[in-house]
Amino acid sequence: MFKRLFACLLVIVSTSSVAQADKPLIPAPPQLAATAYILIDAHTGQVLVEQDADKQIPPASLTKMMTSYIVSEELDKGAIKEQDPVNISEKAWRMGGSKMFVKVNDKVPVIDLLRGVIIQSGNDASIALAEHVSGSEEVFAEVMNQQAERLGMTSTHFVNATGWPAEGHMTTARDLATLARALINDHPSHYALYSEKYFRFNGINQPNRNRLLWRDPAVDGIKTGHTEEAGFCLVASAVKRGMRLISVVVGTDSDEKRAAETQKLLAYGFRYFQTHKVYGANDVLQTERVWGGKADTVGVAVQNDVFVTIPRGGEESIKADLIVDGELKAPLAKGQQVGKVIVTLDGQTVADVPAVVAEDVEEGGFFKRLWDSIKRFVMGFFQ
Repeated sequence: MFKRLFACLLVIVSTSSVAQADKPLIPAPPQLAATAYILIDAHTGQVLVEQDADKQIPPASLTKMMTSYIVSEELDKGAIKEQDPVNISEKAWRMGGSKMFVKVNDKVPVIDLLRGVIIQSGNDASIALAEHVSGSEEVFAEVMNQQAERLGMTSTHFVNATGWPAEGHMTTARDLATLARALINDHPSHYALYSEKYFRFNGINQPNRNRLLWRDPAVDGIKTGHTEEAGFCLVASAVKRGMRLISVVVGTDSDEKRAAETQKLLAYGFRYFQTHKVYGANDVLQTERVWGGKADTVGVAVQNDVFVTIPRGGEESIKADLIVDGELKAPLAKGQQVGKVIVTLDGQTVADVPAVVAEDVEEGGFFKRLWDSIKRFVMGFFQ
């Protein structure tokens, strides 16, 4: 008896040991020489690494990410066009700091100014676009704050379009990651500008200040920033093996340091994590009974791609459960939510998305509805 009991315990221990051995090993993330930092998966928004990510800091020229985001919004809405001429005001021309080198009263196309903001980090270009979109930089700052609220940047307040030091002009690493994700997902055509290494204007060829564009072919953006108070900052994004990461590193002590620390963060994320596609948009997960409809069944699906961030090699630990909210009764409209899909990794929820019907189901005729009512009654009686 004791031999059998020992053998059973040995099997349990052995099985547990195998399970532990199969579980991917992830070391502690690197510690960076920076005031604050964060690393997220752009597809899922999952935070992989963070340190003081909610600490308010001055954003310096990282502010221009919001400036360019709003300009892209206006372009996509058709409120302005890429070739619209923008008058350069004296305020824009006189602005100090980094410049695109526009001249007062010049008429410069919107798209050139947008490149001047993104590639050359031009304060003059930022003010010119702010005035063109909103009439003044002050009104544009109000739009920036409204947009920040809409995106969920809860700890951010903008005072100007450039990032020039100003009282109350603050953000956080987490909010900057949120903004970067919106830049990539909401305006992919304009996001391509962030990967351009040079922009020539008025005979002056200026390089993009993001050193990683030259060092790492996976990096395709996003923006640098620097002031004495903010230190050297970099928001970067890179893609490898179908995974896009966004890193925010603020408050380093040099241009070289912000690039090197960002590389450490990205390398860690790509080495130990992966973006896994659980379902594709409109994938039918199962068929459900419909009562009172012309059709007796309908497919239940997910409307959008479902991605999760998992330890590299951890696919077997993923579990997905479809929960339908009771019986389905016609009429049903395609895309109507009827439940949810919960995806877990080692028992922890990593995604919770709506489950919808895959097609319309019209209400059946009188006799079909009557017959279904009788069947439901009889089935309920026996249950």
